[in-house]
Amino acid sequence: MKKMNLKKLVAFGCAAALTVSMAGCGSKADTSADAAADSTAAETEADAASGDTAEYNVAIVKQLDHASLDEIANAVAAELDQIAKDNNVTINYEIYSGQNDQTTLKQIGDQAIADGVDAIIPIATLAAQVMTVCAQDTQTPVVFAAISDPEAAELTGIDYVTGTSDALDTNKIMEMMLAQNPDIKNVGLLYSLSEANSTKPIADAKAYLDKNGISYTEQTANTNDEVIAAASALVADKVDAIFTPTDNVIMAAELAIYEDLAKAGIPHYTGADSFVRNGAFATCGVNYTDLGSQTADLAYTAMTEGMDGLEDYYVTEGGIITVNTETADTLGIDHSVFNDLGTVVEVQTSED
Repeated sequence: MKKMNLKKLVAFGCAAALTVSMAGCGSKADTSADAAADSTAAETEADAASGDTAEYNVAIVKQLDHASLDEIANAVAAELDQIAKDNNVTINYEIYSGQNDQTTLKQIGDQAIADGVDAIIPIATLAAQVMTVCAQDTQTPVVFAAISDPEAAELTGIDYVTGTSDALDTNKIMEMMLAQNPDIKNVGLLYSLSEANSTKPIADAKAYLDKNGISYTEQTANTNDEVIAAASALVADKVDAIFTPTDNVIMAAELAIYEDLAKAGIPHYTGADSFVRNGAFATCGVNYTDLGSQTADLAYTAMTEGMDGLEDYYVTEGGIITVNTETADTLGIDHSVFNDLGTVVEVQTSED
């Protein structure tokens, strides 16, 4: 299977529907199919009259708690509720957090499989990798969310696994940096070595900066305290800007570092709008509420129609520039400089 844009999934569904409608063109086989369809419809109506509806159980598993993953989980839950209402079915779900601990994630996954869930929706790379292992024997559908590089995470080519990717356009964020400050000399790269999501974007950022003759300073961290120390080191190095991809470790600590970065006059460019709502300066990326909704739709397809025909993963379209106006004011930056680069959405700092 190959990656497919989510719009193509819609097109795939429409094509399938068209194929079914075209099949009713006057043969004996068609008549039998119509009779079977009428029978199924009658059974469905009878079930509805008797109060019986199809029932599905889903485990939503966050890698850890922070604004990005919380936003996705809440969007998945809301869309599952809407799907249940629209299709007259019952969808039961529980939201779990693995606290960024592989052992805890494995316990959650094993219990979900023992409980006989119909699908698991893991959010972020480590959660997806662990859930894939847990579901190996039962082939329970695993529909992941927000994996920046599913191939590098070894989540492709598996019959019972699909999901959504928030692949980052790193070059676009680099272009935003230069649009805001054409004289930029040194960029800080702040990320975690434990985050598979960061590997490709950081490599892409280095390649872009090397090509444009811009130096960079790397700082890595794996805990909140380390993130704070790494951010302080970049302030001491007087970098002109900082770039962080869709890195869950850094995201979890954004509220602890954004004020010091802004007061030091250092704009923090990130991989998701949730960073920006937690105080980072700007991003150009995926809307995680949309991604969560699309993941829930995909999970329902997997539960009701099976995995046949589904792609390895679907890339959620991004390209939305999000700017924190409070942080922009502290930095003294006129963010209208981004108007020519795409649609700009303004947000303010919150803990959500």
